Amino acid sequence: MKENRHFSILSPCGEDAEYKQMSETTCHDLGLDAFCREVTSDSREQILIMNILSNMTADPGTAVYRQKVFADMLSFPKLREQLTELFEKLEFIRGFSTNRMETDEKLGFWHLMHRLDELDDYIKCVEELRDCLSAFPITSEGLSGFRDYVCELYDEAYFAEMKKDIAALKERSSDIKSVTLGVNVNQRFEAVSMGLVSVNSKPFRKSGIVGNLADAVSSKDRIQKDSEWNGSMHYHQIERYRSHKITSAIEQAGSYIAVTKTPFVDGRIRSTVVQAPVGDGTANSTLYLDKVMNRMLDSLVKKLRDVLTKYADVAMVNISRIVPEFIYYTRLAEFISRRLGEGYTFCEASVIGDGDVSMRAKDLYNPKLADVAKAEEIVPNDLVFDSSHTIYILTGANRGGKTTLTQAIGLLFVLAQGGVFVPASSFEYKPVDCVYTHFPADEDKTLDLGRLGEECVRFRTIYSDCTENSLILLNETFSTTSFEEGFYIAEDSVKALIKKGAKTIYNTHMHKLAADTEKLNSEVPGKAKTASLVMRSENGNRLFRVETALPDGLSYAKDIAEKYGVTYEMLTE
Repeated sequence: MKENRHFSILSPCGEDAEYKQMSETTCHDLGLDAFCREVTSDSREQILIMNILSNMTADPGTAVYRQKVFADMLSFPKLREQLTELFEKLEFIRGFSTNRMETDEKLGFWHLMHRLDELDDYIKCVEELRDCLSAFPITSEGLSGFRDYVCELYDEAYFAEMKKDIAALKERSSDIKSVTLGVNVNQRFEAVSMGLVSVNSKPFRKSGIVGNLADAVSSKDRIQKDSEWNGSMHYHQIERYRSHKITSAIEQAGSYIAVTKTPFVDGRIRSTVVQAPVGDGTANSTLYLDKVMNRMLDSLVKKLRDVLTKYADVAMVNISRIVPEFIYYTRLAEFISRRLGEGYTFCEASVIGDGDVSMRAKDLYNPKLADVAKAEEIVPNDLVFDSSHTIYILTGANRGGKTTLTQAIGLLFVLAQGGVFVPASSFEYKPVDCVYTHFPADEDKTLDLGRLGEECVRFRTIYSDCTENSLILLNETFSTTSFEEGFYIAEDSVKALIKKGAKTIYNTHMHKLAADTEKLNSEVPGKAKTASLVMRSENGNRLFRVETALPDGLSYAKDIAEKYGVTYEMLTE
């Protein structure tokens, strides 16, 4: 090809977007690892999907590019099926491909013929891929661009010319039906050397009346005066189980030729033909035959080498490296298709341009709820991020769904920016440059600094790394100490977040923090504002529905006490 340019269906050509990698801790906090296990049972595919989803960019062009590709893949299940079969063929070809040699001199005739078969199969796959992509009314820039790329690769790599080359070489080499070997012997009739006399277009056939070896050498007139074959001798079939050294040597060569006399026999069968060692100089007869044939058929072998040099680099690289990207879209499309079939709501996200709103979601829910609840049992919620609602202080009863909602917001952005349909009836958003989470740490991670010290260090790192284009999710942050100490640190942290301007959900039991949102907004000037978000409950029953409102009291202590029977009245009845 003129230019070995790489094509991607994950990133627009020519775009130079900046990416940030979400931490492993954040992926776990969001439940992204569990989500990937739901998508596919293959551990390698889970890692692939996780790596793509967690590598984030705020570039809106990349998000739209991916969303349109995914929409095409979801719309045409037959396309997914055909592409999967084609890529499995490509992987099979690559898996059984002959290892490349360091120099042309090491490439034997049969090895080259095997490589040519592989390239012939590869060309057929590329043609099928081109036809498959042309058979569906795809509209995305990514898939239509890849279709054009395949056509361009086919033309620039001269695959049409290569098909003609292969056909001509097959026709020419298929004329080889037999070879005539010459064996030099000493006075004791021991083989001392062997050479190739001729390559023939017709196979030898056993004659109807054949003299045995004794007859052949008992009469002087049947012994040839020179080493040139004049065609007058009959073909003597060597019996299989003779143990004489010369017959053993000829037998080895005969076995090799019998399997490989048609150069295009299946490569896996040819690869089973191995050299059987014997104790004389003819042990390498099969390899020697290959070497002699290369010299005799120099023009044919040279042509094969030229073909391989011309096409080998193109053959297994340009298409193969895009296969993981197709696996990513295919597995996620199959997953979303299954969930839609089960009645769960998913929609294509829509990128918002300039304006006050940075996210508007309707009927959002956490996709992990599909593992424990039917579609009609899930309680969806609406939420908006704008200049008046940039930082939400989320309060509510224990086990009321606060953490589940917090995770859901993060997953909405991750899936949308990965191009995947999201769990909501509609979702408009501005892409974030990364998602940061601050959830309670495991006990063994807090031994050196203590829980509060560890939380402070982690929050400072998050604050240093994030930008106004980030999404920050805090879950019970600074709740591992006394209320007074925790509140003091939390209040300063929220003020700093207002100044930063990053979209934030702070899930906490510090209801005073939520009640003081107006005070916080007045103390820190800026575009970002805090708002109180409440996870509602009624008469002790969790409604799992949020609304923008002031908190309903201190830590829902009364609800919790009544639920577990520890009010004064309940304890003293």
